[in-house]
Amino acid sequence: MFKSILVPIDLADTDLAKPAIATATTLSQNWSGSVRLLNVLPMTPVMLAEYVPADFDEQQRQTSEEALAIVARESGIEPGRISSVVRQGGIYHEILEEAAHMKADLIVMTSHRPAMRTYFLGSNAGHVVRYAKCSVLVVRH
Repeated sequence: MFKSILVPIDLADTDLAKPAIATATTLSQNWSGSVRLLNVLPMTPVMLAEYVPADFDEQQRQTSEEALAIVARESGIEPGRISSVVRQGGIYHEILEEAAHMKADLIVMTSHRPAMRTYFLGSNAGHVVRYAKCSVLVVRH
């Protein structure tokens, strides 16, 4: 049923992603599917561009790719069934773009318990749930 699963991960808080990874691992094993881990890097603000090294974005991408490789190894998913990608831009927009690009059947993501501010402002998980063209499973942390 779920052959292609996308798991967005915030590398600044990998503990938050563990329940989503565990869920995706179980689902991928049950359905012989594949899992793609995604990290979204923010765009470097133009006003900060002159204060960071010229290769800052590339350094960030490389660091993220290395961290995702570690998360993938620790997930317990067979290496041939897990991949990772780093994108840059707005978080929920890039999650939706990657899901469309890989033709994901399911997005599994973790979300904090809602706070009062998220009821009014919305959250990345909320945007993904509203606009994804595939199923979305939000695992509460």
